[in-house]
Amino acid sequence: MARALEQAQAEGGVVHGGGRALAERYPDACYVVPAIVEMPGQTAIVCQETFAPILYVMKYRDLSDAIALQNAVPQGLASCIFSTDVRETETFLSAVGSDCGIANVNIGPSGAEIGGAFGGEKETGGGRESGSDAWKGYMRRQTNTVNYSRELPLAQGITFNI
Repeated sequence: MARALEQAQAEGGVVHGGGRALAERYPDACYVVPAIVEMPGQTAIVCQETFAPILYVMKYRDLSDAIALQNAVPQGLASCIFSTDVRETETFLSAVGSDCGIANVNIGPSGAEIGGAFGGEKETGGGRESGSDAWKGYMRRQTNTVNYSRELPLAQGITFNI
């Protein structure tokens, strides 16, 4: 995570958060503070799967540009859109939208949803396992979740205080 944040800064990113947490209380563990990184565009580090609590944020002009940025990475497990415009969310969930195996609306891309088909696309693998749709493993499918509330429930109680 530290190397990824250093690379993001070198590529013009502004890092908020990050770094070690609870080191004094748990010296043998490695807990970290989640990071939000404002990026000038889709750089090499944005396209790399870091497996750390880093959220890269980029500006875009219209939804098709945002979808193109999202689909331009080699991974394809989970994606999400936050919007109050039903037309945008439907576009995101359609064939011209997210190319990930799991696409979510107004809820984070935490991964597997109970009962949904679990699996990704591109370098994140093809096919599905578990869930009610496992038998459709040879079809291109998505699991979609939509959060209609005004709350943003994040996985495992994560909060961002900026």
